[in-house]
Amino acid sequence: MKVLFMGTPDFAKKSLESIYNNNYDIIGVVTNPDKPKGRGMKMIASDVKEYAVSKGLDIYQPINIRKNEEFINKIKELNPDIICVVAYGKILPKEVLDIPKYGCINVHASLLPKYRGAAPIQWAVINGEKTTGVTTMYMDVGMDTGDMILKEEVDIGEDETTGELWDRLADIGGDLLVKTLKQIENGDIKRTKQGDDYTLAPMLQKEMAKINWENKDAFEIKNLVRGLNPIMGAYSMLKGKKIKFWKVKVLKVENEEIKSKKNGEVILSDCKKGLQIKAKNGVINVLEIQGENAKRMPVVDFLRGNKIEVGEKFE
Repeated sequence: MKVLFMGTPDFAKKSLESIYNNNYDIIGVVTNPDKPKGRGMKMIASDVKEYAVSKGLDIYQPINIRKNEEFINKIKELNPDIICVVAYGKILPKEVLDIPKYGCINVHASLLPKYRGAAPIQWAVINGEKTTGVTTMYMDVGMDTGDMILKEEVDIGEDETTGELWDRLADIGGDLLVKTLKQIENGDIKRTKQGDDYTLAPMLQKEMAKINWENKDAFEIKNLVRGLNPIMGAYSMLKGKKIKFWKVKVLKVENEEIKSKKNGEVILSDCKKGLQIKAKNGVINVLEIQGENAKRMPVVDFLRGNKIEVGEKFE
């Protein structure tokens, strides 16, 4: 079976690695163009490209595919039996979807039809979901709307971050893709229509990273911190400076005096005992933090060099 693979980040690299290790005939790898990064604006290749280079695979990096007749003709020339798409970041036009004999299949990091869209892992964590998973599906012209093939469900840990869940689901996605390809080869594939009871997982916006101490309860704040770790990082302002929170715990409020404090108010700040902030229906016990223009670090290390007073309020 001739496979054309499309993907970009490390999540997709796991799937490419799986089909390579299972000896599929990978006739090409399509990934996003290199991007400038860092202070020196050095051009950085995607994780998928780096892996493809290491294995001597043919690489294609079109800026776009829609209305790109030259590249669409190249796909026709390659004549893949199937196209595997994993976190590529672009919706394929119908002209491309119709090229391969066995269609185009996608590995999506949610239990469809829940969390269709660009950021299913992050939103599952932010929304406090207890379970999620990976779905393989046939692609159509919609966004993650095609017929489902296989699913694998996993529990989300109480303190698990997006980064940790991302790595687990990437491994599962690679295994599930190989199982899907084998079923297609054997002709025993089962297609399941998605229902109308779907939810969306749109791209994350920078403004959502700011903690809302007044309207969000302690567990919602904790989930936001988990969900934006390591991407973006949830933050709050203190004395005009941005403070990012990378790891927190929620403590119960049993003391009536603490209950009377304002949400966002510092109730404990000690370089040995840590940092605690009053929140709605609980207390945020900060474990890992990052000051403005500084590195992330354990909160006790941060407090040795940065003074935060009890009674000060995070905004």
